[in-house]
Amino acid sequence: MPPTPETVEVDFITPRHLAGGGDPAWITVPLHRACGWSPSNDPLMPYVLLASPDQKALLSLEPDPDGQWWTLSHAAEPDRPAWYASFGARTPVELIAAVTDALTDPNPPAGAPSDPYEPLHQIGWSPPTIGGDGLVSPDGTAYIQRLGTAQEPGAWFVTTSLGPNRRQVWQARFGAHTPARLIAAFTAALVDPKPVARIDSGRNLPTRDPNVITCRPSDVLAAHVAGALEDRVHSLAARRAIPPTSPVVSQQPPTKHNRRR
Repeated sequence: MPPTPETVEVDFITPRHLAGGGDPAWITVPLHRACGWSPSNDPLMPYVLLASPDQKALLSLEPDPDGQWWTLSHAAEPDRPAWYASFGARTPVELIAAVTDALTDPNPPAGAPSDPYEPLHQIGWSPPTIGGDGLVSPDGTAYIQRLGTAQEPGAWFVTTSLGPNRRQVWQARFGAHTPARLIAAFTAALVDPKPVARIDSGRNLPTRDPNVITCRPSDVLAAHVAGALEDRVHSLAARRAIPPTSPVVSQQPPTKHNRRR
């Protein structure tokens, strides 16, 4: 009897904003291999640092129990002041990747939303019931607002929590001058109904309350799990028709089959 293909149990989780952070390699490896971002070669630094080919953008991953773990900063340009975006530790990597993918896309799609609120309006996010501005998700676990005034708009904040007056799970912050299309890419990924895949998700989920999240385990071929990142690298490299560079090992400690999403 031929051997049975090896499988891995994968949890498919919705809503995706409560799925936990995932593997940082989902962001860092494609930036390096498909987009030409250069990593720091200082082995003594306790964090990941990647610079864009033109040296205008910098992505850092610095574990900080009291602050944001991810920071994307961009230098000033003739038509835009310097800007930044930062993300808490439990921000799903798929959402952060939507921002970096949009930033590095040489040919942004014409139909992509440019208003950060547009993807949210389309699925029924609404203003807070008790004062305030911005929009709240139908389940009450995610909230977006923009500070400032109509004359002087300020920074954007996207906050997830386990219901009203409950603890914060993660927060994303976008500076006042962050391109709106990048924030819109984030909000579009935030409300994407497709579940995200996680391995060994139990200790990383903010809650297992079935009234809040849906977690569907499924056996997936190990080859498919291991190849997901490689497929992503090649897909992004194809945008420029530049062959991807050699594989880079994930900065995250290896798990079963060396891949966590």
